[in-house]
Amino acid sequence: MQFRTTGLLLLGAMALPASGTAQITPAAPAITRTVIAATKLPTVTDVPVHFKATSITLQPDEKSSVSAANGILYQISGSTEVTLDGQAKILNAGEGLFVAGGKTAALTAGRGGPSTFLHFFLAPAADLDRPAETPPAVVRELYRTASPIPDLKPGAYDLNLTRVIFPAQMPSNPPHHRSGAALYFIISGTGANTVDGKTQAREPDSLIYEPYALVHQWGNPGNEPLIFLAFNINPEGVAAVLPGAPAKKQ
Repeated sequence: MQFRTTGLLLLGAMALPASGTAQITPAAPAITRTVIAATKLPTVTDVPVHFKATSITLQPDEKSSVSAANGILYQISGSTEVTLDGQAKILNAGEGLFVAGGKTAALTAGRGGPSTFLHFFLAPAADLDRPAETPPAVVRELYRTASPIPDLKPGAYDLNLTRVIFPAQMPSNPPHHRSGAALYFIISGTGANTVDGKTQAREPDSLIYEPYALVHQWGNPGNEPLIFLAFNINPEGVAAVLPGAPAKKQ
């Protein structure tokens, strides 16, 4: 009987919280990254290249085509059937597809409503003014780099379009730079972009260019997630983002 009583006392003691026990702080919401489309390019230095971004609208059942530089489509609303190399794929909102330079992709808008999508290009200067999607598509150029992307190195590169979500109230991340370059498109939310000690609010539909040597930070001071696209190139086998400033050239 004594043994049983002692056992009960021990169990009771174990159930009581210890005085002054540290509270476990919930982990901060994680950053989410989703690769929408990606490919590998054997080189990006044969000729100087630029970033370019366009917005395309097709009315229901309208047909168009595109044959341009390397690029990635991203469906904003509605749907688009893309036929490439004899294979058809339906792009719904939030989906994308890589279209290689020189390939012709046939586009057909879905029947449920207008099809609106973005087309990001990695284009030589000679292709910047070439028409993108053919009529009757309504094409609106959103951005192009004023000069070629600098500091690209010989060798293979990864090209991808990634959707990134920063949770609400996320402090600015540490200063960093790109190993290649990136073009951002803000889908929703408002980001805090810091360059040279100055912070600027970046709202939906903003496009932000990040060349190799740009040291910058991103945060999300708002109460809603910050969702953006990153059209990115980086040397194969090298992280897209590197800490701090790039090493000074010898």
